[in-house]
Amino acid sequence: MSTSIYVGNLPFTATAEAIQELFSTFGAVENVNLIKDRETGRLRGFGFVEMASGANEAIAALNDKDLDGRNLKVNRAKPREERRPSRW
Repeated sequence: MSTSIYVGNLPFTATAEAIQELFSTFGAVENVNLIKDRETGRLRGFGFVEMASGANEAIAALNDKDLDGRNLKVNRAKPREERRPSRW
């Protein structure tokens, strides 16, 4: 079973390939999803990494690690909350 990891405070220059390479030193990375702004297409500064193995080691080693001048916030992702329907 894979583990979903939240990665916050990413530099806006980060790429999915760079994040995958960073996390792959700790185990098997299944997926990297960097969240982008819908209108501008610019990275919003956070994303999610799915790991088949090594998730706990990656979280411990990479939390508060400097990446391009920004300290990463890395922890286990929380389940997505239900969205309220739009009023309009």
